[in-house]
Amino acid sequence: MQNPDIPPIAEKDRIEIEAALFRKLLDHLRKYPEVQNIDLMNLAYFCRNCFSKWYVSEAAEHGIELNYDQARELVYGMPYGEYKSRHQEKASQEQLEMFETAQQKATE
Repeated sequence: MQNPDIPPIAEKDRIEIEAALFRKLLDHLRKYPEVQNIDLMNLAYFCRNCFSKWYVSEAAEHGIELNYDQARELVYGMPYGEYKSRHQEKASQEQLEMFETAQQKATE
């Protein structure tokens, strides 16, 4: 049951609003490449690569063949190799240890 204080939103409008929110989130992540994927994963249990995997999955649900590298380019706003060389830092031992737990939680 929906909270009566929240106005009803038509399905078409909800989809458009959520799509716009997703684009803003991607823009935000692109604006702050210093936020490392491993830190996102360790704190929120998702990262840019997760978005890429979800993108592939959702595209397939709509009959669109999109591979992981193509999806990563859409998410990162550039080829992944270029992003990695420009922005990705080497993970610390502590980050890697935290990542093990985060990966488990991400797949629950």
